[in-house]
Amino acid sequence: MDASERGRLLDKLADLVERDRALLATMESLNGGKPFLQAFYVDLQGVIKTLRYYAGWADKIHGMTIPVDGDYFTFTRHEPIGVCGQIIPWNFPLLMFAWKIAPALCCGNTVVIKPAEQTPLSALYMGALIKEVGKLIQEAAGRSNLKRVTLELGGKSPNIIFADADLDFAVEQAHQGVFFNQGQCCTAGSRIFVEESIYEEFVRRSVERAKRRIVGSPLDPSTEQGPQIDKKQYNKILELIQSGVAEGAKLECGGKGLGRKGFFIEPTVFSNVTDDMRIAKEEIFGPVQEILRFKTMDEVIERANNSDFGLVAAVFTNDINKALTVSSAMQAGTVWINCYNALNAQSPFGGFKMSGNGREMGEFGLREYSEVKTVTVKIPQKNS
Repeated sequence: MDASERGRLLDKLADLVERDRALLATMESLNGGKPFLQAFYVDLQGVIKTLRYYAGWADKIHGMTIPVDGDYFTFTRHEPIGVCGQIIPWNFPLLMFAWKIAPALCCGNTVVIKPAEQTPLSALYMGALIKEVGKLIQEAAGRSNLKRVTLELGGKSPNIIFADADLDFAVEQAHQGVFFNQGQCCTAGSRIFVEESIYEEFVRRSVERAKRRIVGSPLDPSTEQGPQIDKKQYNKILELIQSGVAEGAKLECGGKGLGRKGFFIEPTVFSNVTDDMRIAKEEIFGPVQEILRFKTMDEVIERANNSDFGLVAAVFTNDINKALTVSSAMQAGTVWINCYNALNAQSPFGGFKMSGNGREMGEFGLREYSEVKTVTVKIPQKNS
């Protein structure tokens, strides 16, 4: 198949996703409890943009000619790696489906998708849309035991708030950075480091915001937070909340299950958290905000990096020199300055340390799905 045809098919798939956007958003809500409006405006928008971005790349993946010594003509070409096994997580099933298949198909590969058992609906429906486009993704066997692996794993991401930051904005961004998608995000900024002079005020405003958060049916347009994915995750979150209380953190609000049925958890805020507590070290994957205090920039850099994870980090300050110093020092694959969860199809995404290897999205994401071949031809004489 011509590269331009692959691009056309990905574009057509984006058209079908746009056509069925409301249905797919409803499926995501039924799948995992995600509020409908978040699924419609965040997840589906990301799916469409990702498909269109890589549709545009399909006929622009090419090699180069390389000047070499001697009477030789040397060039490179990019060839597809073959069959890609893609494992989709349950927290963003549809968005991750697009993140995985779009660059792989763009490069000319075939894909075998394994959706999470908790959230299979949207992946199955996307399979039907792909058949409608006209090209069924088929399973095939790999020939080599030496497999290329790209992993985006967990995180325990630091969010650093300096005293000179816009406090109202920082509180809201920190709130959304933790509680979005019921806290079930690998990027969740759950370790919030706040400079000592504004610590008490930041905690007060964060608690007020958490208490205003609307928890309820994901199909209700007013809902900000739906249920957790399943009972296992629900119990894990509550156990970690109890560990925080037992280890001496101050439970400012929340901390319990909500309602008589369903896996709803109250938006929870802890203050007086220390680095050695489980809630400051383990990925909770739930609606739990931990607020720590710091005194100096050097101190907070060292503490923020003192983690096995390194997926993302954030810093809020009006001092650009401070922002750039901290961002350079962070051991994380992505650093946001005065924003949070600012993801897009154009920028590479991946982690340091135990947060994974390789990169997805952007031009860098294409590198995982092609092999570079060098071809050298003996020629009679060079022209130059």
